[in-house]
Amino acid sequence: MQIAILIALAVLGLLCLVGTALGLPGHWVLLLLAIGVELGDVKWLPEGQDTTFGWGLIVAILVLGLIGEAIEFGAASFGVKKGGGSKRGAWGGLLGGLLGGLLGIAIPVPIVGSLIGAFIGTFAGTLVAESTGKNAKLTKDSLKPALWATLGRAGGTAAKLVITLSSLILLLAIPILRGLLNT
Repeated sequence: MQIAILIALAVLGLLCLVGTALGLPGHWVLLLLAIGVELGDVKWLPEGQDTTFGWGLIVAILVLGLIGEAIEFGAASFGVKKGGGSKRGAWGGLLGGLLGGLLGIAIPVPIVGSLIGAFIGTFAGTLVAESTGKNAKLTKDSLKPALWATLGRAGGTAAKLVITLSSLILLLAIPILRGLLNT
């Protein structure tokens, strides 16, 4: 692999990390970049080399992305339970976080708006779900699960960031370990 391509992947990968930290689909963009490199590598690989990453690594990055998504969404639910909330509160936090992330695009803080919206939505969704319905709690008793849901969401986002960083390190290390930089 040419050094220029590796440097470009590193720079774009760092942008993907920033995107992940801001609640954007950075891991998925990184995966698409890796697929693009893998599909186009016949143009720059030396004779005898047939792959940059290998499809096994691409699949591993895909699986890591799915794990990251599951952790991010599951962490808020875990937070609700940790805070003494219900399944209804967990669903409220999940739906509120998704809706907040979408509506957060309108928050006049560029790029960060969707992350802020997701956190506010997680809190508000859990709060509303816990304080309404058949087994409604008092608002003051719904604050603890809502806070824990938001903290869980933040922890899930942090875990997803670590997974994206790990994926980037793998994508940069494999070509180096294969000795593809000598060309």
